[in-house]
Amino acid sequence: MAQIRSFTSYLKKKDDTTEGVRSSAEPTYLEKIRSHRLVIFYRTFLGVILLAALIAVSYISWRDKVFTEAEVIRTAPLSEAQGASFLAFGENILQYSKDGIGCMNANGDALWNQTWEMQSPIVRICRSIVAVGDYNGHMIYVAGANGSIGTIDTNLPIRDFCVASQGVVAAVLDDQDVTWIHLYDAQGNQLGSFKTTMADSGYPLAVAISPNGQLVGVSFLYAQEGRIKTSVAFYNFGSVGQNAIDNYVSGYDYIGVVAPYLCFLDDDAVCAVADDRIMFYGGEQIPTSRAEHLTAGEEIAGVYTGNGYAALVYHNNTDEGAYRIHVYRGDGSDVITLFCDQEFEDILLLEDRIVIYSADAWQIFDMSGHEKYAGAFDESVRVLTPTGLRNRFLAVAGSSIQTLELR
Repeated sequence: MAQIRSFTSYLKKKDDTTEGVRSSAEPTYLEKIRSHRLVIFYRTFLGVILLAALIAVSYISWRDKVFTEAEVIRTAPLSEAQGASFLAFGENILQYSKDGIGCMNANGDALWNQTWEMQSPIVRICRSIVAVGDYNGHMIYVAGANGSIGTIDTNLPIRDFCVASQGVVAAVLDDQDVTWIHLYDAQGNQLGSFKTTMADSGYPLAVAISPNGQLVGVSFLYAQEGRIKTSVAFYNFGSVGQNAIDNYVSGYDYIGVVAPYLCFLDDDAVCAVADDRIMFYGGEQIPTSRAEHLTAGEEIAGVYTGNGYAALVYHNNTDEGAYRIHVYRGDGSDVITLFCDQEFEDILLLEDRIVIYSADAWQIFDMSGHEKYAGAFDESVRVLTPTGLRNRFLAVAGSSIQTLELR
């Protein structure tokens, strides 16, 4: 069989041998190939443009869509334990009480459970990790999406604690004249610790840990010469903090201020809320001050965080609404100020939406302030959480778990 080693040379030779019998206007083989390639290129380019236009139109249509109703498309029975409370846990629901905790999906199926005996359970959640401890007790239970991953025995009375996304726990523990802050992995192994006293650093009002478990922030209240002072301190338990005394890497003082709230918005963004301001810090290794906003003497009615945002709620005495909600990004920059009249139980800060709900009604806004939905629930709702579909939510209502679809 003949073998053609150079297809281009073969085509050129074939063109030369047929030149006399071909019209001067007839294209060569190479010209036909080039023409065919151009046609394919332009068709592909046009297809990409049309696809991009379709995606853009679909996105704009969804972005600007306003929903007029919320239909209950599925109801699952709920077996409620006596004295139980409910929390959203990703796309699932947690039910906990003094006797234990259980995790259920949208169908009401039990995914896992853990029993205990507690007097005052404290629940902390970070992404797909939940930790539960007993105030003044010494046990902390850590679980993930598939159930228990470990138990921590602090051996000292628990005052507060927080959890990171891999199960690392920072616990504030009482030891008479000394308050310890211990860092544990989910199996109870101590990873680090430092002690605080009223005379040296003050009393820890709030503690927070970064999602990656590397940074711990503490808000200390300190009395100095008859005046109060808040110190927001950061400790690094990674390689950067190994050479620092007690892992302390940075801190900021505020005279005459009480800051009982501290939260990591992501691995390198932190916010602290005081009685007269909100403060933002940033940095994965050594947090530094990013921004600070005074509240002009207004009383803060609530603090809400999620998806890298922080929101302060104020009582509002104008015709614009009973409440004013000011939303910030993690760097302290303004996102939006909303006004609403309805009483609410919770505010969900999603990636591009704000959901405000009470037991009886709910509202949804986009991050530009456009109202996307407003309506009442058919039954009294205790917990509302988004799902993987943008127009679907789960609600614990009455004695059931309901799936709501916006239309």
